[in-house]
Amino acid sequence: MTREEALALVQEYTKNQNLIKHMLAVEAAMRAYAKRFGQDEESWGLAGLLHDFDYERYPNNEHHPTQGHPSVGVQILRERGVPEEICQAILGHASYTGISRTSLMAKALFACDELTGLIVATALVRPNKSLAEVDVEAVKKKWKDKAFARGVNREEIEQGARELGVPLDEHIDMVIKAMQGIASQLGL
Repeated sequence: MTREEALALVQEYTKNQNLIKHMLAVEAAMRAYAKRFGQDEESWGLAGLLHDFDYERYPNNEHHPTQGHPSVGVQILRERGVPEEICQAILGHASYTGISRTSLMAKALFACDELTGLIVATALVRPNKSLAEVDVEAVKKKWKDKAFARGVNREEIEQGARELGVPLDEHIDMVIKAMQGIASQLGL
């Protein structure tokens, strides 16, 4: 699957523009990590771009391990010939699936997913609502306020950084910089 085909799939299944921007943010972070680790940027980017494409259409509020998001999406991706490594990474980004994150790609996807949300929330409370105003210190300050972006699972961000073997501050910085590179696409 090409990036253009993946983006078309995202747009077919997702109408919420903020969710699309989230997938673009995770894609950027995944590409940055692929480059850092000497991995294939295209496949890692696809994992980030596609990880939540089914979220809106097949919500899984019950966190059922094999029904709804991301299991339904992975079935669709497999039918379209998406490589199994990407499918496994997407399944593993949702802890409730019970799928182990064994590949570096899967660990990176899990590590980046929640963090992008906290970074966006931090940008939105800055004076100019801009990613250019966000740094590690700003994110860490907001991190401590449990009422801020309460839907963001901070423990999963910490766990993801540990699984990836990257110090938390370095992880936050890496994802911020990746997102700053596509700030115009994110409207931030």
